[in-house]
Amino acid sequence: FPVTIFGGSASIVTGQNQALSVETVAEAGSSLPGANCKLMNDKGSWFVTTPGSVTVTRSYNDINVTCTKEGHNAGVATAKSSTKAMAAGNLIFGGVIGAAVDAGTGAAFDYPSLIQVIMGKTRYLGGEQPPPEEKK
Repeated sequence: FPVTIFGGSASIVTGQNQALSVETVAEAGSSLPGANCKLMNDKGSWFVTTPGSVTVTRSYNDINVTCTKEGHNAGVATAKSSTKAMAAGNLIFGGVIGAAVDAGTGAAFDYPSLIQVIMGKTRYLGGEQPPPEEKK
């Protein structure tokens, strides 16, 4: 029976999960520890107190981070999901099935490893800002 030597699926190499670090800063730019943050994408929700790290499930969709701290306006950051370079190699070595599995599980995608939330602001991290929704 055939044995595959190059099973180079991104899901095997790095998996469906990714550790993210979250830090909060005041609008003036100084570090502001102790904020409670909720991270959300279509795969779930996670919580962390800043500065801190949390392991999330990767997704094709962006991840939204909302942080709150008493005495400060909430800060919001949206981190763009990007395709990992390894996903292209997965097509070569793992074939279409491996690529489809990675895309479906989210293993082919990455978020920035550090997400900085500015309290009182809304930020979009990575790529171009999505167009604002038209007001009716």
